[in-house]
Amino acid sequence: MRIAIPTNNPGGLEAARSGHFGQCDVFTVVELDENKAIATVENVDNVSHDSGGCMVPVNVLASAKVDVIVVSGIGGRPLQGFNKVGIDVYYADSETVATAAAVIDKMVAGELPIMRVDQACGGGADCHH
Repeated sequence: MRIAIPTNNPGGLEAARSGHFGQCDVFTVVELDENKAIATVENVDNVSHDSGGCMVPVNVLASAKVDVIVVSGIGGRPLQGFNKVGIDVYYADSETVATAAAVIDKMVAGELPIMRVDQACGGGADCHH
């Protein structure tokens, strides 16, 4: 399983999570083996959000063969985009699960819920994704 976590530079397991997945510096991508142990950790650079809007990260992560992304919030359009390309979207609060390593710990423990369409942000100023 390949898990993408939107993070701030420089990325990696100890990197702080980015509050806005589409505008993160880098995606830390962690591959788990069949025993749910970390097999590899790599960084996938994000691409400018300007041309293509919120679907750009969807395409970047689909190209990187990611299976899962863990976000602290997401808009409806990119959530549908991830679902369309077969990437599952999970939720983890970025204040209590603050690093990529903490996300992986929670994912391995089965403690992260999958995001539903009715949980997507509506694009208002009070939604941080």
